[in-house]
Amino acid sequence: MITINNEPTAYTPIFLGTTQHSLRLSLEILIMVGMKLNDEIIESYNVTVSAIELGQLPNIGSQIAIDEITGSELSGFKAKIRQSDAKIQNTVSIELENLIELKNVGQYQLLKGLKDMTQELNVPELSNNNLILMRQLLGVTQQELAAAVDMSRKTVNRFEIGEQKISDKFIDKLLLVYPELAESIEVQFDWVSLTFPDLTSKQVINDILTIQPNLFLERPTSQNFYTREMVFAGEKNIYIQDFAPIKNPETQAIEQKYGTTLYLTGKGTRLFEKALLEQNITWHDFFQKARQYRGHLTRLDIAINDKWGLLNMNDLVKAVQEKRFWSKSKSYAVHGNVDDGWTVNFGKSPFVIRAYDKRKEQASKGFDTDVQNRVELELHQDKAEYVIDEWLNQDNNKTLTEITFDILYTYLWFTDKPIEEKLLKADKVRDTIESSVEPMPAWSLLTALGHKMKFVRQPKEQSIERIEKWVLESVVPSLAVLKKTGHWAEVIEAMNTAELSSEQQKLVKATMINAITQANHKLNINFEKPKKRYQEI
Repeated sequence: MITINNEPTAYTPIFLGTTQHSLRLSLEILIMVGMKLNDEIIESYNVTVSAIELGQLPNIGSQIAIDEITGSELSGFKAKIRQSDAKIQNTVSIELENLIELKNVGQYQLLKGLKDMTQELNVPELSNNNLILMRQLLGVTQQELAAAVDMSRKTVNRFEIGEQKISDKFIDKLLLVYPELAESIEVQFDWVSLTFPDLTSKQVINDILTIQPNLFLERPTSQNFYTREMVFAGEKNIYIQDFAPIKNPETQAIEQKYGTTLYLTGKGTRLFEKALLEQNITWHDFFQKARQYRGHLTRLDIAINDKWGLLNMNDLVKAVQEKRFWSKSKSYAVHGNVDDGWTVNFGKSPFVIRAYDKRKEQASKGFDTDVQNRVELELHQDKAEYVIDEWLNQDNNKTLTEITFDILYTYLWFTDKPIEEKLLKADKVRDTIESSVEPMPAWSLLTALGHKMKFVRQPKEQSIERIEKWVLESVVPSLAVLKKTGHWAEVIEAMNTAELSSEQQKLVKATMINAITQANHKLNINFEKPKKRYQEI
């Protein structure tokens, strides 16, 4: 029994998780509470509750000792803890998964635990067929390959017919003597978002990003219940959302609510690598620092860039249509067409594997890229935390690339023939499939070869390049007409006297400043023409 706005109701309150910007444990926190009746979740509330009264954060699915909820959607809901039951041990509702769709409760996702990713990950190995395909793609004979890696043709032949196991030493030699092979696959972060329950946006800029605060534009927002956002150079590539300070109408004191979310978009991650280089730290160091400030990942996208054209999206889509694939998730969707490019999604949030034609996608936006296809791992909440946990685990000693391809290899597999329905229902589905159906050569090579690749990426310049591209393509022809007809002086005068908006001024400043972080007095790096490549272990 619980009272909601003075009305006694026969509901049992169930703890469903916290919001993105809660958990300032010394104050009040915002939690999600579900109302259970007859083994169904009837409705849910986002309520503010005293962290001191609540004590230790309950397990998701636990009954929670709330006696009363008051408030409204506009003013917010508050909850009171039953003092007599405050110390009772929480009982986990084992029926929770049958009550609600775990991944989508209200505005936020639930933390489901690590059960979907704590299984032992499989490690892809380079097979003899992979080696044959790789040699064919390089356009060399067995003899030429043997000469390049300084070994006999007979040894190469034994590798290719499966008589001898392919050693790591041999693979390392291949990557050394064939640069195009070593650079055929790239791994990079393509989206990073973190919540910091104890910080403001300005503290995130100074202590987490360590980027000059005057390069950020402050403006109001209403997204994700926040009221303020700080945007790097006025463009939402690197931005932070939090709560603007407000004046207490009773005391006239300025009050600051804590809790913030940092967003690094696809372009933002490339720009931030510029700051990492200048600070002489790596992503590994950055995530360690974020953990020290109680940062929690809400989303992590890892992109696998196929620069060699190992994959063919038409073949991949055909394999999906012909049921020549196995995915740990039963959910999949195909979008697009041959002309504009295909996109295939496997799974739903909090874990999605996505493959698409990157070159066609960029061409539709007017850009060119050396990446032909991309495979992305989109991970939310605990799935994202799992990857970083594995990476930061010193006992594990695995690189980010190895973890990425272990996950890809374990959760998605393509074959060269349709998979029988009865195989999909077997106890050990993946093992059964691998032992009975040959893999798709291109996918098998991608996973095996990718496991040996490095996390490396050229930092990206600020998006002034978009303005330049537009001017060159759309404006310059008109300017040429004005110049030839004697109106060039008026154009120059207009440019010199033009007033820039605050966003445009930030963009100019962020582009012109040689060093974007507070470490600029320690290093002398010219980012106008960056030569140094960012490399991660």
